[in-house]
Amino acid sequence: MSAELPLSAFNDLSIPTDVATSPDGSRIAFTVAEFDPEEDERVASLYVAPADGSRAPHRLTRLPGAASPTWSPDGRRLAFVAARDEDVARRVGKRDDEEGADEDTEDAAESTDDDGEKGDDDDEPKPQVWCFDLELGGDATQLTSFDEGVSEFDWSPDGDRLVVSARDPTDEEQAYLDQRKDGGPIETERLQHKINSVGWTDTVTTYLFVVDLDTGEAERIDDAMAAGAFADFEGLQPAWGPSGRIAFVTSDADDPDDTMIQDVFITDPDGSNVEKVTTGDSALGTPRWSPDGTRIAYQAGDPENWYIPREIRVADVESSEIRSVSASLDRTLGWNVGPQWASEEELYTLVGDEGKTRLVRLDPEADDPERVFDAQGDSRAIQQVDVAGGHAGLVVSDPTDGWDVYGLSVDDVAAATETDAESFLRLSTLNSEITDAYEMPQVRRVTFESDGWEVEGIVYAPADFDFDDPDPYPTVVAIHGGPMSYDEPEFKFDHPVLTSRGYLVFRPNYRGGTSYGREFAEQLRGRWGSVEVDDIVAGVTDLVSRGWTDPDRVFGYGISYGGIAQGYLVTQTDLLTAAVPEHGIYDLRSAYGTDDNHLWTKHEFGLPWESPDAIDASSAITDAGNIDTPLLVMAGGQDWRCPPSQSEQLYVSAKAQGVDAKLVVYPDEHHSISTPERATHRLDQILEWYERHDPAAEDD
Repeated sequence: MSAELPLSAFNDLSIPTDVATSPDGSRIAFTVAEFDPEEDERVASLYVAPADGSRAPHRLTRLPGAASPTWSPDGRRLAFVAARDEDVARRVGKRDDEEGADEDTEDAAESTDDDGEKGDDDDEPKPQVWCFDLELGGDATQLTSFDEGVSEFDWSPDGDRLVVSARDPTDEEQAYLDQRKDGGPIETERLQHKINSVGWTDTVTTYLFVVDLDTGEAERIDDAMAAGAFADFEGLQPAWGPSGRIAFVTSDADDPDDTMIQDVFITDPDGSNVEKVTTGDSALGTPRWSPDGTRIAYQAGDPENWYIPREIRVADVESSEIRSVSASLDRTLGWNVGPQWASEEELYTLVGDEGKTRLVRLDPEADDPERVFDAQGDSRAIQQVDVAGGHAGLVVSDPTDGWDVYGLSVDDVAAATETDAESFLRLSTLNSEITDAYEMPQVRRVTFESDGWEVEGIVYAPADFDFDDPDPYPTVVAIHGGPMSYDEPEFKFDHPVLTSRGYLVFRPNYRGGTSYGREFAEQLRGRWGSVEVDDIVAGVTDLVSRGWTDPDRVFGYGISYGGIAQGYLVTQTDLLTAAVPEHGIYDLRSAYGTDDNHLWTKHEFGLPWESPDAIDASSAITDAGNIDTPLLVMAGGQDWRCPPSQSEQLYVSAKAQGVDAKLVVYPDEHHSISTPERATHRLDQILEWYERHDPAAEDD
């Protein structure tokens, strides 16, 4: 087994991104993101595996691209969203004498071909819904043809129609979009004028459409339209219920760009009988119908205080009664996780619970949540779950095995050990090329005291590190984003890269993060650069006292709030030997209006002209004169969450004082690192920076 994990191994990673369990629970579909180094892109493929593990997963797609796999109600078909070249059957078209062809259709097609505005060969294909018939076999067929593509969909109860979300520009809006493609000016009157990964917003409305699969006709539901500050990213989230009604999420506020409040609405497929189900007081999403179609479960959070744990609520459509069924747990939901109905009497979801994402069973009639499936253990994370037919499909992240898809019978959710859970089966071995060939890290949870609080962290160590009789190692403090997030034992490529090169990796779950309750999280609200700094310093001090960490060789990195926190560490402390703040914000005053989080700033700190002291107190740039830590500052050129100008300010502030500093900007990157080339370049830069400023390396 090789000791040092090469950065080029990043190209061999396979990351499960979606999981869907068939209605009878016998099969689990999932998508896997794989990396194509030649094209420098991430490519998603669709797989299906039997839930009993009787054979290896079968790859369904050979063409690149697949997202949102969704089974038809009868389990015969599997639909998904992909941006592919148009289906041959649609491209050939219908014969002149075929039923449904008429002069208007032919004239329209002729006009489109002549002016080239649609179907231009130079245009990239738009995402559409495609479908495999798993009984008949063969390639996927295209089910939708929307000019602007499809972002979401769901099946009708009979499987003969789809409800889809699609943008529908007016003629004037289309003209604006066309001139934008040609490099024309950006014009906006929207308050939410940009969104990370979306870009500059426009006025084009996204509607729900009902698509007849026999005829291909699409009917727009005029009163089901997306609205809200982040509606361009979050969508309408349609769910077609057993009773035949469609649930969706939107905002009916007077100025939807100025609120995070959204509501669940329901409508008949023909657009009639639109009703508002919820009460206009929450930021919510992921509506899911009960099996009998009388109730809707959904996730909900406080629209102004993101530190309050998100919860699952259940609304009775007939009585209008709404109850929380998870609030008493005082634990927030896992990232992008909603409710899963197992039966009329039983719901499941994932929560962050003391540094671990785990299953919770919920009673739809009472706030009586129950932690289940202790067989998961404390050293791996469940990152996705989909329940159907008495079975669950899970995405599990294991620090030594990588990411994989597992199956689990609902009958085994009470299992205390993995031996007791006979149905808990690993269905894939997606990353064995890496995990079997290179040494994976050891993992330990640690707790330490900070200002009277017990704080936890996760330590990743080289395979030969002796926790009981250690030599002090150089340590990388890897700081999570959010700050409303948490770290848990999981597989991340960064970890074995660092541990295989002789570093410890320390991930502190500082106050302000989630999974430890509301009081713990709210310690940071409105006072960034305070308690989290104390906790990170206390954590490193604890590792030094254990003999694990060399205090002269402590390095940092982290994206988003992980970058923000390093801004405070280098202006308030001398903890770090060298720091790598990535994609962060360091001047809240100038961030307002240049990022996409004007609502977050307003609700947590106040408006800059009304609360300048609170804004400045939480801005690292105001203490930039204290910086003497070498800084490698990294940013995405199209990052609208933490604009690159923020990183430029921090970089210049250090450089102007003679501090060794370097700025790396990925010109067309968002608030992430998306391509293999950038991901490996990032890690190479980080490793070089640490080596350049490592006292031990300088002494050699």
